[in-house]
Amino acid sequence: MPVYNAQGTLTTALESLRRQTFVDWECVLCDDGSTDDTLTIAQAFAAMDPRITLFQRNHAGLVATLNAGLLLCRARYVARLDADDICHRQRLAAQHECLVRHSELAGVGCSVRVFPRSSLGADRREYEAWLNTVATESDIVRDRFVECPLAHPTWFFKRDVLLEFGYRDMGWPEDYDLLLRVLGKGLRLSTVKRRLLSWRDSSSRLSRTAQTYDIESFTQCRAHFIAEDWLGNTARYGLWGYGRTGRTLARALANHGKKPAYVVELHPGRIGQRILGVPVVAPSSLASVRRPGDRVIVSVAGLQQRDDARRLASAQGLVEGVDFICAA
Repeated sequence: MPVYNAQGTLTTALESLRRQTFVDWECVLCDDGSTDDTLTIAQAFAAMDPRITLFQRNHAGLVATLNAGLLLCRARYVARLDADDICHRQRLAAQHECLVRHSELAGVGCSVRVFPRSSLGADRREYEAWLNTVATESDIVRDRFVECPLAHPTWFFKRDVLLEFGYRDMGWPEDYDLLLRVLGKGLRLSTVKRRLLSWRDSSSRLSRTAQTYDIESFTQCRAHFIAEDWLGNTARYGLWGYGRTGRTLARALANHGKKPAYVVELHPGRIGQRILGVPVVAPSSLASVRRPGDRVIVSVAGLQQRDDARRLASAQGLVEGVDFICAA
């Protein structure tokens, strides 16, 4: 648990750990140079419960603190938790049981409930709904370029996997970066299909305030891995969707030398025109421009829009994960 100036939430987070039905745990709590009463609260809990081990460091930021804390973890498995979130009392037991039963997995997540509900916007509700549809290994692989399919504070991974890959400061989300590298190496991840974490959404949390976690940074991250992975052997691809989402991804991929050979659109005013110097076609005309082996990137926003695009792509004989992927 990395912690920085979390005096208002740390007590609740630590109490949720202390009430776990799985009792054989150690909380490695790394204070990243807090300037409020966080350290006092942490010291009190460490004195009360020997399973809570406190380490203090000068302020160095989240990535450095995550890596420092990881090196201090001693158990076979490492669970992540942020200082403003709350664990269901059976979280550790359920995730531990899953990894013991499925030793072929590198790690698991779980479903979440975002709170407080009263201030939750429509976009956040949709994100929560999408996240909780991710139920299997294949879902994680399929949706890996839509968003980070396992919420970071739900991770329960094998320690040696996290040590092997580590967190990187690349100017984009460190958790998404690590997860895509793990999947890119063929390691297997899954999830426990239960809401075992209450995930606090507030205007002050780092994911809301730091440029590292804005839409542009997420797009740069997924473009980097799409260029390396999905488009690793070709510069040519088909772009499905030229709304804001598709345009943003196309610009990011262009920085890696990947440019669309055609655009697939539903908008009647665009069909038959040229965008980015390439033809715009309807899904039903895709065969007229697509070469054998061409890969297509469906880049549309929204659960329903992606489902519609998947259905239309499948109707044209495209197989998801082989001929096309979805990327937000």
